[in-house]
Amino acid sequence: MEIRIGIVNAPRELSFESAQSAEELTEQIQAGLTSGTGILKLADDKGRVYIVPTAGIAYVEVGTEESRRIGFVG
Repeated sequence: MEIRIGIVNAPRELSFESAQSAEELTEQIQAGLTSGTGILKLADDKGRVYIVPTAGIAYVEVGTEESRRIGFVG
């Protein structure tokens, strides 16, 4: 599952892959944004942990569970 997080006043977005389902990620993101702790903590499929201050988040995009295509399109 691809996740993209837009950061306020930053030209690039944070993008990574996660092994979790879309439902799990959506629940985790909603909990992080409404918990009052001020941080959103997510892990990617390689075990890295991303901690993002919620005050700086412009948007969070959770991709679809579609496998990537390999090869050339004719």
